[in-house]
Amino acid sequence: MFNALPEAERDAITVIAFIGTFFVALGIGRFLKRRAGVRLGLLFRLFCLTLAFYAALAVYGVHAPWRNHVGAAVILLSTAFVVALVNRYVWDFYFEKKRETPIPHFLREIVGGIIFLVVLLFVLSYGYHAQAQLNGLLAGSGVVAIIVGFAGQNLFAGVIGGISIQINRPYKVGDWLQVGERFAEVMEINWRSTRLRTNDGIYLDIPNNEMVGHAIVNLHYPTEVHAMRIRVGVEYKNRPNRVKDALFRAASSADGVLAEPKVKVFLVDFAEFAVIYEIKFYMGNHSRINEINDAVRTNVWYELKRQGITIPFPIRTLHVERRAAPAVYEDYDEARAVLREEPLFECLSDAQIDSLVKEAHLNYFGRSENVIKEGAEGDSMFVLLRGAARVWVSKNGSSIPVATLSAGDCFGEMSLLTGESRTATVQAESDCYVLEIGKPAMAEVIRDSPDCLERLSELLARRKLENEGVLKEAASQAQNQKKEREYTATFLHRLRTFFEL
Repeated sequence: MFNALPEAERDAITVIAFIGTFFVALGIGRFLKRRAGVRLGLLFRLFCLTLAFYAALAVYGVHAPWRNHVGAAVILLSTAFVVALVNRYVWDFYFEKKRETPIPHFLREIVGGIIFLVVLLFVLSYGYHAQAQLNGLLAGSGVVAIIVGFAGQNLFAGVIGGISIQINRPYKVGDWLQVGERFAEVMEINWRSTRLRTNDGIYLDIPNNEMVGHAIVNLHYPTEVHAMRIRVGVEYKNRPNRVKDALFRAASSADGVLAEPKVKVFLVDFAEFAVIYEIKFYMGNHSRINEINDAVRTNVWYELKRQGITIPFPIRTLHVERRAAPAVYEDYDEARAVLREEPLFECLSDAQIDSLVKEAHLNYFGRSENVIKEGAEGDSMFVLLRGAARVWVSKNGSSIPVATLSAGDCFGEMSLLTGESRTATVQAESDCYVLEIGKPAMAEVIRDSPDCLERLSELLARRKLENEGVLKEAASQAQNQKKEREYTATFLHRLRTFFEL
């Protein structure tokens, strides 16, 4: 009956018979295993394949001596021994024991199936070579195989990707991955795809070939500890170091933020309406990302509110400045009090000190900035109103700390009065608020009080002797007085020359 059918239809029916017989037999075996507890393994699957093969031959009408069939069956069933050797020495011994790489069960089944197909082709080539009818069956099966291959291209690609993931293990169940713009937890890795779940309870089923085809960002490798970043914009009027300190305190105290590694804050951009800062903090399991982000942002809002630091609205502001804003009167009063106590300015009247202060400039220096640099040219002095600074001098190629300055201290007066280069480096230890008095303001005061020159020169001479340690040698008092007179005369000449008097 089948011989009367066209060749194409007969080939199709034969392939259907092969596939149908295999799955019917396999379904019966699974039913017995689940309902009756019958243990069926690889040998039963080989039996199903062999049964399907001979059913297809019978449908197609291929006749061969019984010895051929028995020999083919023996060779096909012998593949179970080969598969057992591969499982024992390749998968169990080499990969899992020696390389400590677990091999999934489906990979073992795929390799076993490939071995069976190789043996099957061998049987067809040598056991049934003389049967002309078989050539047509193989040709028809090849056409169907090509069609099935194209139809299952994505399926096979997913299987191959799954094998690669299982061997290389770029991630495992429980890891958090970044997939595009989403963060998701790995829930399952099967033979075809990887299933993930976002914080919103949304499941993603991504084929394994797509997973291995892109860069995999694993937030939990090699440990769960990883960094996250949040950006905050504040108004331009706020000093950067003050803002950084506030953001550091806010993020460090947030629930879920790890104490180590420490929080870091970076100034990343000068935007149109705000200065943008980035908070980098570390956390553990990524499943708490929403709660931790909320805690950091909440703490930032309250900390900035306490510090009087404003987060601006996203608007553009046109600021027209006609003249410099006057400094705070309290700052000037503080500077007057400091200068009044400075021995160098004892000869000046209150009006002259007021004149110095009014012509001076108030400036900020950030933490770790150099206010003055050793060896640099200078013609001004500084009054430290707020903050702390460290004084360094160079010796034998290295910098040595020699003093610490605090609010109310003066420095740089020698450059103001004589124009000599800076003899030390003064570096801000915290944000410093200083008043700088320049040469023009000092020159105007000295011109009005030329009698101050002698007093200033005496004080400078005495200070130089103190720095040299000469005054500590009581045995050479006459020599000290002589040096002091020489230094006084020298400084008097330098003062008149520097201020062009």
